[in-house]
Amino acid sequence: MTTETASAPGAVWSAALHAEVQQFYAYQMQRLDLGEAEAWALTFTEDAVFDVPTLPEPVRGRAGLVASAYGARAALAAAGERHRHFLGMLDVRPRPDGTVGVRSYAIVYASEIGGASRVHRVCVCEDVLVRDADGMLRVSARRVTRDDLP
Repeated sequence: MTTETASAPGAVWSAALHAEVQQFYAYQMQRLDLGEAEAWALTFTEDAVFDVPTLPEPVRGRAGLVASAYGARAALAAAGERHRHFLGMLDVRPRPDGTVGVRSYAIVYASEIGGASRVHRVCVCEDVLVRDADGMLRVSARRVTRDDLP
């Protein structure tokens, strides 16, 4: 069985890399949804940039990511809600510089504690992943766009 095939001009698709990236996102999004801000922030590089339209400016660095995650967690608690993030349709593209570009669709579900669930947001997530000295993937840059915004 072949594990590498050409998926686009100049790109090599690897089943092993795709599976690794998928597992990375499963771990990362569950840390966020479980309120584990520090563990979630460790999935980013120390100097990461997180650009999301719900914030007035991009969040920079792990300390900023932790603070932002705790702020979101407090807002959800006050609203009596729980969020679950699903990332799918991963388009994983190794780059010549050794980074990995990933474009995915993100669906955020909101569940009212003791009540119904609904789709909260539908987004496109564009990441640049890098490997740290231990070979672990980390997000160095994330840009999120929302389908409901112009």
